Amino acid sequence: MSSLPTEATTLQSLGLTHLNPSQRLENTLAQLATANTQVKKTDTNEQEISAEELVKPIQRINETMRPRGLEFELSEETSRVITRVVDRESGDVIRQIPAEEVLKIAERLEEMQGRIISIEA
Repeated sequence: MSSLPTEATTLQSLGLTHLNPSQRLENTLAQLATANTQVKKTDTNEQEISAEELVKPIQRINETMRPRGLEFELSEETSRVITRVVDRESGDVIRQIPAEEVLKIAERLEEMQGRIISIEA
């Protein structure tokens, strides 16, 4: 017998057995929204880190990891950290995380988000 909680035991522990699926979903979303606002309150107390503050640590990491075939870069456009696995002999990029395609998709989504906001206003 498994010790993992089943959906029925989870619903019983949360007191959601009398609710229909739609009501359960609304209840869960409301709880998540409450938890999210609590997280945001703690985040506002912390200082935001600027891109300039990340450059030196990334350079130190690169000095250590480059001989092992790893490189890190801070994208200027999106302020995302890009990780590359590089062939030490040839210098060819074996893998990049996030991939170029993903970065382009994210860039397009940000552009579209700006247009959607302009259209709605």
